[in-house]
Amino acid sequence: MCGIVAYVGPKDAAPILLEGLQRLEYRGYDSAGIVVSGKGGLKVRKVKGRVADLAKVVPARFKGTLGIGHTRWATHGAPSDVNAHPHLSSDERIAVVHNGIIENADELRAKLMADSVEFRSETDTEVLAHLIARAVDENDSLEEAVRKSLNSVVGTYGIAVVDAERPGEVVVARNGSPIVLGIGEKEMFAASDVAALVRYTRQVVHLEDGELAVLRADGFHTFSSDARETAKEPLTVDWDAGHYDTGGYEHYLLKEISEQPETIARTMSGRLNERFSVAHLGGLNMDARETRSFRRVKIIGCGSAYYSGQIGAQLIEELARIPADAEPASEFRYRNPVVEQDTLYIAISQSGETYDTLAAVQELKRKGGRVIGIVNAVGSAIAREVDGGVYLHAGPEVSVASTKAFTSTAVAFALLALHLGRVRDLSPADGRRICEGLRRLPDQVEEILTQGDKIAELARKYAKHAGMMFVGRVRGYPVAREGAQKLKEISYVHAEAYPASELKHGPLALIGPEMPTVAIVPDDELLDKNLTTLGEIRARGGSVLMVGHREPDAKLAEDCIVVPKNEIELDPILLTIPLQLFAYHAAVALGRDVDKPRNLAKSVTVE
Repeated sequence: MCGIVAYVGPKDAAPILLEGLQRLEYRGYDSAGIVVSGKGGLKVRKVKGRVADLAKVVPARFKGTLGIGHTRWATHGAPSDVNAHPHLSSDERIAVVHNGIIENADELRAKLMADSVEFRSETDTEVLAHLIARAVDENDSLEEAVRKSLNSVVGTYGIAVVDAERPGEVVVARNGSPIVLGIGEKEMFAASDVAALVRYTRQVVHLEDGELAVLRADGFHTFSSDARETAKEPLTVDWDAGHYDTGGYEHYLLKEISEQPETIARTMSGRLNERFSVAHLGGLNMDARETRSFRRVKIIGCGSAYYSGQIGAQLIEELARIPADAEPASEFRYRNPVVEQDTLYIAISQSGETYDTLAAVQELKRKGGRVIGIVNAVGSAIAREVDGGVYLHAGPEVSVASTKAFTSTAVAFALLALHLGRVRDLSPADGRRICEGLRRLPDQVEEILTQGDKIAELARKYAKHAGMMFVGRVRGYPVAREGAQKLKEISYVHAEAYPASELKHGPLALIGPEMPTVAIVPDDELLDKNLTTLGEIRARGGSVLMVGHREPDAKLAEDCIVVPKNEIELDPILLTIPLQLFAYHAAVALGRDVDKPRNLAKSVTVE
């Protein structure tokens, strides 16, 4: 949520800031603004609306070789020009952009107002501008003023600060909200996501929580909140600017759905050993003895990551015969969980910066839990915090709704389950069966994608309904949950998911001609049970769209999407693909902003 871009160097800052903010639009926002430092002090433009609206109000002669920009997702105060960032001190010397939430903002605001400070906005961020301005007035350097001011702040932040009287430096800081430095040729950048940097540099440095940095054109230095110098080694990111283009597709979401044969193959690349029918996951940092010592697996994630964790728990139980379950990280972190020595904890996050998941990882580590991560973004906060893990290598996911990261996470869980199973009691024959099934996945996903036109027609038919029910049993239930999530988040059609066996315990009351059902019906040992459920729905006048491996009796389903068959443990990965296409085409049919659904953000870095 929210986005930050900063630049200092020999070039005009405004075009770089605007282009960087465009790269961060996928994070979700309601207003945007930039400030540059040049002759005559700080020059500011900010608007409620999109980055394109901001670009229209930035004049041609908006010169300055240093600046900061921001896209805001409202927390304190409604979206408006006034509440948009950057925020300035009363004397307009200090400008601040901020991601996160200052929890003691009301207390700090009251103290400042008692000292005759006048506030222009309703935001918590403006407090920072006034605090830093006061510290600078006490003859501190800008970096010292920022450090001292942040020591009085409670909450999360990623910030960038400029001072009109120091036009050669930007100070940035992180606590719970990401800040990445970009190292250029006699120029420096900073952003909340590498997406804003890769056009200019692929050499990056990730700040840790409680760390600050001063950026000048000729370099940077970092230090901690207690003023100790810190040492940072740059990383080279694999992604470049081309990864953030639509590639000729109408939307990023359709591009990312279409990339899944390649992204699934990349997730598996170099990780399958045919000779021993095992998965090589060296990043786990666990030997076979330690791997065998775990008696339970607990998986945590948020949103689609949580649903992929449910698929993962099923895979681990089936293949490794270890009790496993998944839980929303946002709930786990608040319920004072019992942390067991013989439990392996797994944190999932595409961005690696999801705040609820990061906070849960930190709580687990504090209590001595062994935590591994399944993460897409290399060098992200969760990737640095965990004891080991698996990178997805799915490439950047720009659309807010997760698709390729979801399937790559499910594949990563299949690899992990295979690894755990072969260390324990999974036979070589079953290991070989799963390896062969995994190798078939990319071609089978490609086969499903060829049904795009048929699925689009079905989506247009069902999008007219105000709500839909999604049902599935055991392996099919998390698929149903993810399908409902996709439909509701990008089409705004109300969708609920239930275990198929739970329909008769309440939700069946909703079934009727105006409430169609999407039923996940894999060809497994529960097929007859699932077909019975379809009969119950049809007997009550409900229409059914079945997603499965064979054409059903016309009496049981009005429509059907047939998916290629794989091993029963891996079928949920394939059953997910048509639901992604269904949600996408429903959203297009309803005229929704597919890549930037309302009220949502890609990387949720606030509580």
